[in-house]
Amino acid sequence: MTDRWAPVALVLVSHSRALAEGAVEVAAQMAPGVRLVAAGGTDDGGLGTSFDRVDAALRDATGDGRSVVVVADLGSAVLTAESVLELMDEDVAARVRLADAPFVEGAVAAAVTAHGKADLATVLDSAQAAAGTFGPARPLRDGSSAPVAASGPAGEAPAVTAPVTAPDGSVQATAVLRNPLGLHARPAALIVRMLAHLDAKVQVNGMNAASVLDLMKLGAVKGDVLTITAQGPQAAEAAARLVADVEAGFGEV
Repeated sequence: MTDRWAPVALVLVSHSRALAEGAVEVAAQMAPGVRLVAAGGTDDGGLGTSFDRVDAALRDATGDGRSVVVVADLGSAVLTAESVLELMDEDVAARVRLADAPFVEGAVAAAVTAHGKADLATVLDSAQAAAGTFGPARPLRDGSSAPVAASGPAGEAPAVTAPVTAPDGSVQATAVLRNPLGLHARPAALIVRMLAHLDAKVQVNGMNAASVLDLMKLGAVKGDVLTITAQGPQAAEAAARLVADVEAGFGEV
């Protein structure tokens, strides 16, 4: 396996070649270290799925010993992928998982997770958790809803606090979002990729900071105060780096 690519690749199977290639383009912007292979449309460029195109995509993606998560758009795309897997060598098929996930959201979430060199099960979970994007705000463990980003008082600079460690070892800090477009896909992906290398569980305004879709779901805009909490051996480092990244505008300001 080459060092260029993460150990888990993605194959995106769609009825449309343009849709598959477009989803690859979007995911690649946020996860450049992941091998992404499009398998869209029929052999003659029409709408539908092709056994040969999916077979070729899977053989490409599993090259050099990589594992693969397959994300498909419609029912027959799933059936085509399953048919290909049934005829593949067992040792190759054992490294492939078919995700039950929304096509674009699942591909983006899985790609960002895979970029952090997560294992096959973690990447699959990330893709399948993307289905929650379409529901209401995910409830917290105490039964309340996830908080939304808070805006600073009118006419006043919002409060910003450096990371503080509580008696229980958790760390909390706040930072003001400076990005003109808010917490959109690119900065959300940068947060997930940065945290992937740290031994810490981090939340932003109560949402899981390891999920690019959860972060985007906050709808945070420029000027919002983000409350960062972290737990784990590297909680302080994670909070400090996240505050620094937010204050720096993720390189966009």
